[in-house]
This record gives sequence, C-alpha cells and structure tokens, in this order.
Amino acid sequence: MFSPFPPSLRRAGATLAAVSCLALAATACGGTTKDSAKNDDSAKSSAAKADPGAATKKGLTVAFLPKQVNNPYFTTADKGGEKAVQSLGSTYKETGPNSATDTSGQVSYVNTLTQQQVDAMAVSAQDPGALCTALKQAMKNGIKVVTYDSDTKTDCRHAFVSQSGAEALGRTQVKLLGEQLGYKGDIAILSAAQTATNQNTWIDFMKDELKLPKYRNMKLVKIAYGNDDAQQSFQQTQGLLQEHPSLAGIVSPTTVGIKAAAQYLSGSKYKGKVALTGLGTPNDMRKYVKNGTVEAFELWDPAKLGELAAHTAVALSSGQITGKEGEVFTAGGMGRFTVGKDGVIDLGRPTVFDSKNIDSFNF
Repeated sequence: MFSPFPPSLRRAGATLAAVSCLALAATACGGTTKDSAKNDDSAKSSAAKADPGAATKKGLTVAFLPKQVNNPYFTTADKGGEKAVQSLGSTYKETGPNSATDTSGQVSYVNTLTQQQVDAMAVSAQDPGALCTALKQAMKNGIKVVTYDSDTKTDCRHAFVSQSGAEALGRTQVKLLGEQLGYKGDIAILSAAQTATNQNTWIDFMKDELKLPKYRNMKLVKIAYGNDDAQQSFQQTQGLLQEHPSLAGIVSPTTVGIKAAAQYLSGSKYKGKVALTGLGTPNDMRKYVKNGTVEAFELWDPAKLGELAAHTAVALSSGQITGKEGEVFTAGGMGRFTVGKDGVIDLGRPTVFDSKNIDSFNF
C-alpha cells in the first residue's frame, strides 16, 4: 500500500502499490509455474473440492499480518477485516512488524501464528518469495492463507485479495498523470520498497502504458524508493527534483509516498509546476488537493479490502471455496465474488479523487 500507505496513512498505493494491483493492488503478484504449484500437494490441497453450500464456520481464529502495524492504511484495512471476522462469529487478531521492510520479522510472525494454530491468516507480503517457506508450513498445518494488498508467489497461499486488477491500477495512474501534463515532459516514480510485489507489478504496467504512442513525449527518467517511510519518501522527492530540475510529474503508487511528496511540493517552488498523482487516501490528500498541489489521485477503500480478505479467509476455512479459478462465494453485504486465475480475487476498480468529490469521502 497501498502499500500503498503511509505511516500516517498508508491506507495504498499500493507497498498503494499501489492500487494494486489495490491493489494497487492490485497488485500484483509474483508467480510460479503451474507445474511447481502442482508438485506442492502437501502445502496446498488442490484435490479438495469446494462446497459453496457449506455452512459458515464460527469460532475460528483469523489473524491479520500487515506489512506494518500502526500504519494508517493497514490500520484502516485491518479494522475492516476485524469488523467482518466478528460479524461472522469468529475471533480476530492482528500482529506484525513495525517496519515495512522487516521481512525477516514478518517471517517470524508467520511462524508464531502457525505455532498458535490459528485457523486462517491474511498476510500483506513485504516480499514475494521470502515468506514462502513459512507460509507453506502454515498450509501444511491446515491453516488457510490469504494474501491481501501485496501477494506472494501463487503456490505460497490459497488466494490473493487484490485491491483492483493490477493492470488497471498501473495504467490508470499513468493516464491520470498524462492528462495533467498534456502528455509531455519527464516523469519519475516514487515507490515503496524495491521488493514490494504490488508496487513492482503496477510499475511494470506503468512502463508498458508509457510505450503507447500518445506518451511518446513523456519520458520516465527515474524510479526512487522511499521504503514506505515518510521521511525517506520526503527526501527522495527532494532528491528527484534536485537531480531532474525539469521534472514535470511524479507518480507515487503508495499512500506514504504520495503524501510525503505532496508535503514537499506544497512548501517548495515546485508547487503547481510539478504534477503529482498516484495512490492516496482522501483524508491524507485533502489539503493538498485544496491548496493546488495535487489535481487528482486514486485509491480503493482499504477497509473494504480488509473486509473482503476476512470473508475470503472464512470462506476458505468453511470449505466454501478452495482458491480455484471460477469458484464463487458471498462476502456479506459486499456481494458475490468470483475467484480468478491463480486464485486472485479483485475488489473492484479504484476511485479517482479530485476537488469535486474529495469531501464526500472520509478514510
């Protein structure tokens, strides 16, 4: 998040990368070959059959393991998960590292949850492969594993709840910036961590979008990494403009990054001259939209992402789905969702926020 999201609200872009995938997310996943997934029968029981009519189990323990606790984005997402878990008659818990780049720490939390024998865990992965050994062990122990916001390799979980289609999140951020720049000028990307699965997937689609003829006068000159840290992201923004003084625009697919970049631009000579878009939350970005620093940005609702992750975890634990493509389940009042290729479940399209609608949102 969002990663895309900041310590003061990484409610994203997604590590918002956001969106995707939110998604952000998005999203946004590293993959493995089908053969490797098939050969890992002990970790992921592909032979199991879904029973969409099965009763929803109660009394489960569902744990949420975000990239970073006390991150406003994940706080919002996980509260959505908590609300859903409790409404389904089960117990919610949250645990995780204080740093969005503490991959070894995140692994240790997976191991701890496995030892505690939780029924399911929803994980936003800091790295696509680093958690795999631990997550596979969890699955061998009968724990249902859902990734949300940022994915692992496909054989290391049962399903991935994406902020939105990864391609849509990557391309729409570039489209927003292109519209604001009249499709000309040098641009940069301010991402989260270099290993963030969702961010990297969105960036790949951004690069592909930039190959289209209408972007022939736009050039990507740098990708910077703020590690979903407000101070580092602020400094990276400053560094981008010092290194590229003629920079026309910045895309930041992370709520931490876009907020920090907006903060820097707002107090600099570049305000109103350098366009900024990406994945952010309305509450974080409202003042920057109103003071003219930012014209428009986008994001999904992180609370809904957490809610869908919780429903997915409980549906898996209840045997209503297994994570196989084509399976359908109901996520409470959110409606029915279909499991897509490689076990990906899309939340939906992101919302674009600007001066006309930003006051209608509060998250």
